[in-house]
Amino acid sequence: MKKELKPRDHNLLLKAFRIYLQFVNSGLYFRKEHLVGVEKVPVDGTPLVIVSNHQNCLNDPLSVAMNLTDRRINFIARANVFKNPIAGRFLRKLGLLPAYRMSYDGYSSVAKNRATFDAAGQALCDGESVMLFPEAGHQDKRWLGTFKIAYLKIAFDAAEKFEFKRDVKILPSCNHYANYFHARTDMLIRFGDPISLMPYYEKYQENPRATMLEINEIVREKIKELMLHVDDLEHYDQIEFLRETGYGRKYAMEHGFNFRYLPSRLLSDQKLVSSLQEAYNEHPEEMEQVYKDTAELSDGLKKLGIRDWLFIRDPKWPVAALRGLGLILLFPLFLVSIIPTGLLFLIPKLFLKAWIKDEMFSSSFYVGVSVFISVPICFVLPIVLLWVFANFWWALGYMVAFPFMFVLAWNYMRLFLKFKGTCIFVKRSNRPIINKLRDLRTSIYKRLDKLVK
Repeated sequence: MKKELKPRDHNLLLKAFRIYLQFVNSGLYFRKEHLVGVEKVPVDGTPLVIVSNHQNCLNDPLSVAMNLTDRRINFIARANVFKNPIAGRFLRKLGLLPAYRMSYDGYSSVAKNRATFDAAGQALCDGESVMLFPEAGHQDKRWLGTFKIAYLKIAFDAAEKFEFKRDVKILPSCNHYANYFHARTDMLIRFGDPISLMPYYEKYQENPRATMLEINEIVREKIKELMLHVDDLEHYDQIEFLRETGYGRKYAMEHGFNFRYLPSRLLSDQKLVSSLQEAYNEHPEEMEQVYKDTAELSDGLKKLGIRDWLFIRDPKWPVAALRGLGLILLFPLFLVSIIPTGLLFLIPKLFLKAWIKDEMFSSSFYVGVSVFISVPICFVLPIVLLWVFANFWWALGYMVAFPFMFVLAWNYMRLFLKFKGTCIFVKRSNRPIINKLRDLRTSIYKRLDKLVK
């Protein structure tokens, strides 16, 4: 009987760093991470290529790595992050491999990918997993781009090393975020059914490229089914507005979905986006006017600095007064919480605008800065100082209290923004504009109820 392959394990230092990463990413940055279909992930030791959409840079691979803790996963990342020799060595220890692209690294650098592919193939032969993002770049919308086939070349190279006697599997997956840019929101990792390459081995040996193109199309369609994919990019902003605001909530409730539970909301959003597309195909003129009015509603809310949820709650002055009183009463707790955690909010913002040009990198930047700068200063250093100059119990108390202080400070600032929006909403001089926007919103909903199934 052939011995089952088992992947190499991380050493103790890397395990400790992984726990630390999990604390920052899953404990502080995200409110909750949902795993859907994790029972479909093949057992540890299976040569496995995980393929996913790519919409949030570092957070995409990091969240998968933090949740599939029973295996060693190798990731292929842009080569420019390996330029610093120390950082490059550290990233390789974590399981990252460089991918060279002609647009970023020049034509002469592309040949270096052969070594990366060989290393990834060897990882598969060692029973490890490799995760790739075949779009070869992140998207700035909930939309799936075209796929490169390098991941299949890696998979079939490993199969060839097995003399085509051992199965290599492709696992379609998707990352989905309640919000790309805000911390303390939910994210979801959804796995599909693994695709066995063994039935394609004979075809591959006869015609490698045609076989890979065939499988590539199957994998892309599987991932598109898992994620929220918006085909209509012309009206993307309007569709996003309807999906994220009161109409998306109303649609979910009417169709039996839970708008507040991200896995259920993803299914509702998929159905809504599909229904909007069908409505546009059948009634293009009416839907064009709906989207035009939706853009007007969205712009009107932005100019006032308010959110759509205020039309659902429809608060009056007494509500605004009570919220203001609550903020005053909670202010001492906020001060106690913001003093030790404030740099977590401040440090990334100091560098964000100067260093990050692509908005889709913002959340990854927040996590990266938190891991290497903010959390060590705000969390690790005080624990060490308290342990040295006070005692173990003071250090332990701070360690336990810190996450709660961070969440309290974050929610207090959110409550303040809601209070500010409520004051704008109930302000007497804004009532004519508010009423006009309310009428427009009601008109949009009534027309959509007739057009959307």
